[in-house]
Formats: sequence, C-alpha cells, structure tokens
Amino acid sequence: MTDLDTLRADLQRAGRLLLERDLTWGNAGNLSARTGPDTFLITASGSRLGELAPDDLVLCSVETGAALEAGRKPSKEVPMHRAVYQVRPDVNVILHAEPLHSTLVACTDLDVPGNWFISAMYYLERVARVPYRHPGPALGEAVRQHAGQANVLLLENHGVLVYDTSLPEALMGLETLEIACRMLLLARSAGLSVRGLPPETVTDFLENAGYKPRRRWLSS
Repeated sequence: MTDLDTLRADLQRAGRLLLERDLTWGNAGNLSARTGPDTFLITASGSRLGELAPDDLVLCSVETGAALEAGRKPSKEVPMHRAVYQVRPDVNVILHAEPLHSTLVACTDLDVPGNWFISAMYYLERVARVPYRHPGPALGEAVRQHAGQANVLLLENHGVLVYDTSLPEALMGLETLEIACRMLLLARSAGLSVRGLPPETVTDFLENAGYKPRRRWLSS
C-alpha cells in the first residue's frame, strides 16, 4: 500500500476538493483510506474537511476500530468505515459527505437515476438506501448490511457514503451522484419528463461499451 505520508497528503487534497466543489461544508463528513489489510486512516473528530492537517488523520484498526497512535480522537463514524473495509476487501477509500442535492434526495423517497447519462450508468449502477441510525455503532451495523450491494449509499436523513478502489474513483462516484441528484431535482421543479435509457441499453453499455470493466458485486 501507499506510505502513510502520501495517503495523508492525498486525503488532505481530497478534503479541499470536496469543499471547493460544494460537496461538503463546515465540519460535516469524514474521509478514510485503507493503509493495509488491517489498518486505515480516518479524519479526526471535529475535523473540517477543507482544512485538514496531517495530524487530523488518525490510524485505526480495521478489526477493532481502535486508534493505533496517540493524538487526535478518530471520527465517531469509525464503525461505518470499518464495516465497509471488512465487507469489501476491494475498497481502499471511503468518502462520507453531506452535499446539498444528494443529501436532500436522501431525505426523500426519490430514486437516484442511474440511466440518464454515461457516468451515471457506471458509477450509479447500484445505489442503496440505509435507514436512519444515529452516528456510531448502530449506523455502522446498518451500513454493514448494505456495503456489499452498492458503492453508493444514501444515508437517510443524514448524507451519503461513497467508496471505491481508489481516491479518483471514489471522488468521481460522489461527483456523479451529486450531479444526478441535482438533475433529478431540477427536472422535477421544472416539470420536465426525462427520457432514461431502457435497462437493456444500460446492460449493454456496462458489458460491451468498454467504458470500464463492469463491477462484480459481492451481494445481489
């Protein structure tokens, strides 16, 4: 895996990007990156993602969730990140944020459109909803039940969780989600009827278009 200093710098840049692209605000959200089979870095409790310093990222155990170094207290969302890393060995980066449009959709019963445009067909192939739980162990267990079903989770009345094999892929997933949710809400407010692509076209795109290799999900 990448060395800790590089991962810390990558997560600092990611936090700044989320702020610059209106994908986070204040101290909402948290980020993490796997550092090895049994460890991960996560933002410290109360961190502002757009202003992360190296010591705002805490090394934790995947097995126990405990901090493995002295200093800052890790985010209370450790159980949620830990659950994903345990269920999904392919995942190396997790982004938890509260972007405006995606969080608004997470507070409704609307379905995120995964068949409106090319990036949505790939990154939003599967979007799962996680019922509201308070942050901490209860939310961690709820996320565990859905982590194998999708790479994008709408945390109802809370925010979103996006995870992937790398930071660029996770960022693209989060940005695609926010654009799709923004389009959905704009279309509804304007009374537009959007023509989504039929399921057979989406399947053909995923299997044959050569955009990216199709994901092989751990759970149906």
